[in-house]
Amino acid sequence: MTTDENATSGDRPEGALGRLLEAIDKEPARRGPPPVDKWNPAFCGEIDLRIAADGSWHYMGTPIARPALVRLFSSILRKDPERYVLVTPVERVGITVDDLPFTAVEMAVEGSAGDRQIAFRTSVDDVVAVSRENPLRFDSDERGGVRPAVRVRGGLWARLTRSLALDLIELGEERETQDGVVFGVSAARQFFPIGRADTGDRP
Repeated sequence: MTTDENATSGDRPEGALGRLLEAIDKEPARRGPPPVDKWNPAFCGEIDLRIAADGSWHYMGTPIARPALVRLFSSILRKDPERYVLVTPVERVGITVDDLPFTAVEMAVEGSAGDRQIAFRTSVDDVVAVSRENPLRFDSDERGGVRPAVRVRGGLWARLTRSLALDLIELGEERETQDGVVFGVSAARQFFPIGRADTGDRP
């Protein structure tokens, strides 16, 4: 099945995705993302929808080629304790996420040191500024490398592309803390540690 349809036309995905779109259409127009944290419909099982590690969306093994459709479904994505779900007021279905659901594809930096501001744009056009509420985190891969991510909303995070990760780490600095000398990135008057600089953990 091809899912490269216009989300607002009559030619829309069938099955579970079509039902989700229909439920979204019935919601009144609003500013900002839907209040998915307030919706708690019955869980209706898993559907064959997967977000790959590179941020691409696949339905029944076929990439969803239309960005507008991906953005629409990303707006009703939520992280429950046990799984990622797409949720509407009437239905909640589980999906597969290989790594993190979003990918940060653009970074803007303004200022330096304690006054530095960092913002990201994701592949689904969310824009998020690094802050206490939207922190950076630095995961390790199987080879000991660093894989940065930024919180977008709720339990949803965006993985930085490799090029952005390198650019972000270039902004790093060493700070003396009660745990020793730590290498990390400062933004929005917060310091986000990457690793101990005095033990070889610095990337």
